[in-house]
Amino acid sequence: MHPTIRVLPRIAAALRAHKPVVALESSVLAQGLPIPQNREAAGRMVGAVERGGAVAAITAVVAGTPAVGLEGDELERFLMRDGVRKVSARDLPFAMAKGLDGATTVAASLALASAAGIEVFATGGIGGVHRDAPFDESADLAELAHTPMIVVCTGAKSILDLPATLERLETLGVPVLGYRTDELPGFFTAGTGLGLEYRANDAAEIAAMFRAHRALGRTQSLLVVQPPPAEFALDRAAVESAVDEAQSEARRDGIRGAAVTPYLLAAVTRLTGGSSLDANLALLEQNAALAAEIATMCCERARS
Repeated sequence: MHPTIRVLPRIAAALRAHKPVVALESSVLAQGLPIPQNREAAGRMVGAVERGGAVAAITAVVAGTPAVGLEGDELERFLMRDGVRKVSARDLPFAMAKGLDGATTVAASLALASAAGIEVFATGGIGGVHRDAPFDESADLAELAHTPMIVVCTGAKSILDLPATLERLETLGVPVLGYRTDELPGFFTAGTGLGLEYRANDAAEIAAMFRAHRALGRTQSLLVVQPPPAEFALDRAAVESAVDEAQSEARRDGIRGAAVTPYLLAAVTRLTGGSSLDANLALLEQNAALAAEIATMCCERARS
C-alpha cells in the first residue's frame, strides 16, 4: 500500500489477495449529478461492481487524507456536498495540506487508484478539449497519458470538442479501444461519426491487450469506450442542439473555468427534459459492470 494513501481494509485485503478491484470517482457524486440522483448513482455503480465479483473503491480526499474507499458516514458527507471541493490531480497536495474534503475528478482518481495498486477504473465520460476554448484542455488527458490503467467510459463528455479530444488522445499515445463498437460514443449518444481503429468484443480481449501494453513498458492508460445502453441513448442531433444552447447560456452568464462543465451538464439535463440524466445514470452503471468484468479477467490472467 502507498504510505500516504488510506486504503480501506477490505480493499487492501482484495489487492493483497490479487482479487479484482474497480476504482470509482467521487466528483460525479459531489459535483456532476444533482441530489438525489447522485445517491442513486453511487448505489448503482457500487452494486454493478459487486455483482460482477469485484470490490468497489470510491476515491476521494477525506479531511486532507487521500482515500481509496469511503466509510458510510464519509460517503454521506460527499453526497450531501457539505464543504466538499472538486479536486483534480494537481489539487491533491493542496487539499491534503489544508485538510479539505475533496471529490476527485477522473485525473485525481487515476492518480490515487494507480498509486494504491488498482488497475481498472470506471467513470461516465472523461474530460477533453473544450469547444469554445481549444487551449482549455482537461487535466484528465494528461493523467491518461502517464497513468497505466484500464479506464472504462462512454467516451468524452458530449459538451466537449470530440474530434479534437480524439486527436489529442492519439498525440498523447493513449490507445482508444471500442467495446463492441467501431465508433467513438458521444456520452449521451451511441455514435459521433468518429471511427475507431481497434475494438474488442469481450473482457478477455481487453485484458490481453492491456497485458501486451504493459509488457512493452507503456505508461499510458488503455481507454475502453462503450456506447450508452441502447434504451437510454439520445438522438445525436437533439444533444447537439441542447449543447449549443447550453453554451450560449454559459457565455451569457459569464461561466468560466472549473464551473463550466457542471453548468453545461445541468443545462443539457434541463434542455433534454431530464432524458440526459437518465442516460447518465444508466451508462455509469453499465461502465462499472464492464469494469468489474475486465478486472476479474485481469486477475485470472495474472494468476495463470
